[in-house]
Amino acid sequence: MSLKVTNARRKQRVRNSLRRSANGRPRLSVFRSSKHIYAQVIDDLKGETLASASSLEKTMRESGSTGANIDAAKAVGKLLAERAVKNGVKEVVFDRGGYLYHGRVKALADAARESGLSF
Repeated sequence: MSLKVTNARRKQRVRNSLRRSANGRPRLSVFRSSKHIYAQVIDDLKGETLASASSLEKTMRESGSTGANIDAAKAVGKLLAERAVKNGVKEVVFDRGGYLYHGRVKALADAARESGLSF
């Protein structure tokens, strides 16, 4: 079994368990690449994105840091939480996307919590 299949299975397993326990709450989904980090709040019932943020945005690029470090993940988490709260979302379920809850993923989650989201 290839690594790609294993990662896809893990991602699907995490997402299925989140759907069972979500109780109608939106999902905060995280994707990290080697150079950037992306996050979005998704309403799975309606199938629409309520808020999003990434390290590719102009305000993030002007700060001079790359998207591949913990500082950028914290900034993305804070920005996402501010946008979500502005749109009326206060409670979400955290979808780590099959990644370990460590490093950049954990930094993004902690920053989102500090900025007003609860999960």
